Amino acid sequence: MSKKFDVVVIGAGPAGYVAAIRAAQLGLKTACIDKMVDKSGKPTLGGTCLNVGCIPSKALLDSSWKYHEAKDAFDIHGISTGDVSMNVDTMIGRKDQIVKNLTGGVGALFKANGVESLKGKGKLLANKQVEFTPLEGEVETIDAEHVLLCTGSSPINIPVAPIDNDVIVDSTGALEFTEVPKRLGVIGAGVIGLELGSVWARLGSEVVCLEAQENFLFMMDQQIAKEAKKTFTSQGIDIRLGARVTGSKLNGKEVEVTYENTKGESENIVFDKLIVCVGRRPYTDGLLSEDSGVQLDERGFIYVNEHCETGVPGVYACGDVVRGPMLAHKGSEEGVMVAERIAGQKPEINYDIIPSVIYTHPEIAAVGQTEEQVKSSGIDYNVGLFPFAASGRAMAANEAKGTVKMIADAKTDRILGCHIIGPSAADLTQQIAIAMEFGATAEDIGMIVASHPTLSETIKEAALAVNGHAIHVANRKRRK
Repeated sequence: MSKKFDVVVIGAGPAGYVAAIRAAQLGLKTACIDKMVDKSGKPTLGGTCLNVGCIPSKALLDSSWKYHEAKDAFDIHGISTGDVSMNVDTMIGRKDQIVKNLTGGVGALFKANGVESLKGKGKLLANKQVEFTPLEGEVETIDAEHVLLCTGSSPINIPVAPIDNDVIVDSTGALEFTEVPKRLGVIGAGVIGLELGSVWARLGSEVVCLEAQENFLFMMDQQIAKEAKKTFTSQGIDIRLGARVTGSKLNGKEVEVTYENTKGESENIVFDKLIVCVGRRPYTDGLLSEDSGVQLDERGFIYVNEHCETGVPGVYACGDVVRGPMLAHKGSEEGVMVAERIAGQKPEINYDIIPSVIYTHPEIAAVGQTEEQVKSSGIDYNVGLFPFAASGRAMAANEAKGTVKMIADAKTDRILGCHIIGPSAADLTQQIAIAMEFGATAEDIGMIVASHPTLSETIKEAALAVNGHAIHVANRKRRK
């Protein structure tokens, strides 16, 4: 007799494991299937995010930034450190231990909440049946009242730079370098490329980012993007826009990359390591039988409505495998929403207020609409700007680079977007995400008492600047 569950989740990344835990909390008999194994071949939970994405990359970003500070930034505080060196093996080992702690934590949460963890591959069949192929053992069929497809995404590979997991690597391989490459190439100057490039640039690599787009960080507010490009360039990262890679050639332990520049001319450049990070694609390989009834859209994403329902009643999909930004927190919230809707509740997600972050230094974070989006909508708007250079707390911390940008409706004063490059940008932006969820105006934020001295004062001042009332900087209001 086949096993039966109220909910079967396929995928144990941020969308899947959160959905499984919430479903179990709501009294639903729940199983979560995942086939991922760690680099030692042992089953692991947490998906790309915990194992080879968000978490390990942040561990390396923090380690490399502390090295940079000790080597180049402590003197201004009167701290002499002498010669500073980086033990890459120790840095990678610390990263691995953090991953182990967190992935093991997911397993503990499964056990505490009564989620049955099934280690292997899941495939959706007709009539909400799931074919389970365990990592060890025989294939079996599971009956489910509800199925959640949360299989995430995988790096996009390009024929002009095939991955060999030695000289040419993807974002996963870039987390495992055993030494600092002298010359590092990065194909793609998006979020992943900038974060990984930053890690190794701080440790001494000569980093060149080859970006096919002619606008830097085209998806972000362009005023903030332009400031970001200047900042990264000053940090020694060579960002070449409009650089379309046309080929690569391995020569022993180095690779020669050919690309076409903005003038249509062909150029060559040699690297010791090359990271390919041109984006990610939804991972649905072997997930759906032909008669499952679930449809993919023209880009390979599973088609769902605003509540993550597929065209098959009782079958849902969440996270990177569906429309919207590929963000762990977006996937997790979708997982919670689906679990609660299965249990008869009526939660909704406000997709207009999902923060995004680039964890470089300084951080870049955003919530809501960019100025370009607001302008194209035809809405009259005001812009308030406040530089971290005018923040006493930022100056005291030697973190005075960057800007807070607030955009508000000129008629209602409702906040339409907030974009920040600077210290603690991610946490500061979250304050505005909360405010936007409650329909706050720029005036509302300007009236809140901010502790002094704090970075939060920059948010208050930018909000005041929206209406020309900033105190600690010459008012920089703009109306469009």
